[in-house]
Amino acid sequence: MAPLSYLIWLSTRESIRADMAVGLLGHFGSAEAAYRADGPEYDLLQLPSRLRRSLLDKRLDSVEQILEQCDRQGIALLTCQDGAYPERLLQLDDYPLVLYVKGRLPRVDGEVAVGMVGSRQCTPYGESMAGRISMELARSGAVVVSGMAEGIDAASLKGALQGGGRVISVLAGGVDVIYPACNRWLYQDIQASGAVISENPPGTRPDGWRFPIRNRLISGLSLGVLVVEAAEQRSGSLITAHDALDQGRDVFAVPGPADAPMSGGTNLLISRGEAKLVRSAWDILSEYTGQYPHKLTFPPPLTTEEADARLAPQPVPAKAAEPSRPPQLEEEQTPRMSRAEFERLGEEQREIFLLLEECQLTADEIVGRTDIPARRVNTALTMLQTQGYLKELPGRRFAAAVRFDQDR
Repeated sequence: MAPLSYLIWLSTRESIRADMAVGLLGHFGSAEAAYRADGPEYDLLQLPSRLRRSLLDKRLDSVEQILEQCDRQGIALLTCQDGAYPERLLQLDDYPLVLYVKGRLPRVDGEVAVGMVGSRQCTPYGESMAGRISMELARSGAVVVSGMAEGIDAASLKGALQGGGRVISVLAGGVDVIYPACNRWLYQDIQASGAVISENPPGTRPDGWRFPIRNRLISGLSLGVLVVEAAEQRSGSLITAHDALDQGRDVFAVPGPADAPMSGGTNLLISRGEAKLVRSAWDILSEYTGQYPHKLTFPPPLTTEEADARLAPQPVPAKAAEPSRPPQLEEEQTPRMSRAEFERLGEEQREIFLLLEECQLTADEIVGRTDIPARRVNTALTMLQTQGYLKELPGRRFAAAVRFDQDR
């Protein structure tokens, strides 16, 4: 049996906490040794009775089911013994033995990863600040880490995607369980430009008690955590902020009106000196420019109108028009895209770029000519624009800004 199977077995024992699993792994030296131990060996550790009974259950049927589900659904597994496992998580006393991943997980140890959390019942102010700051972070090269709840989580992830950046969404349930269901489009877009991850096997329900446990991973993956809006009492976002402080991470907070209930928690963090006041992405990025100069860039800021257009819930429908050829530039003035650059694009981005090399189209017309869902078309257009491969024309039409040079 492969080491992976024993790590899954150990991490899925009934009533086991992550810190217990890490402790057992350290005590026995390997997950296989923990599996092969017997009752008297477990007795020496004075384990809770339910956990002891579960450790004595040596059946591996559930492990095989998990592996089959992952294979069938295209879920990658990353263990704490793999070289690609984030070192930032290994710094925790309660790191997950196994991570389940859909999409492509960035090598976060070398990235300016910023966690973003806040209230599900956020105000328009909080939603706007989350979207704008995360978009600025993404445009500057930072990786945004969040959950996938309604409110600040969703606004943060959407903003980062519209900024053409990479994102990581940490789920409380299995990576195949979309919660809330209304965020299905967001779930799909995240996988196209980042990763959805969980420490729980496929099919795990996102029960309420799992969210506070999940929060330590958002902060653990990040250099710092930004709290956008949070109530002063019973706030999961404040739990994440305190997890971050315990882990030695930076904490940032967006201020709000003194009498605003949803700003009570963030104002409290600032007043206690536990969080740095943040009004823009620069207030965060300025902390890391010296340490990660090669990771951060500072493109010209978007105008208010441009930012609003990117963060709008839906693109403004364009009037129907016949597709036309993009304006032709002189051959020597046209920037070129090399084959290597082309191959680095995602499959959907390549399909859209080749289509726009031939004619100008709106986002709706692209959807009509391809099998790509509208939300993913919008994400691909934003990412291609950010990289300088597309340009937007009057009437919300798009055209290629470079020519694909297949010989280079």
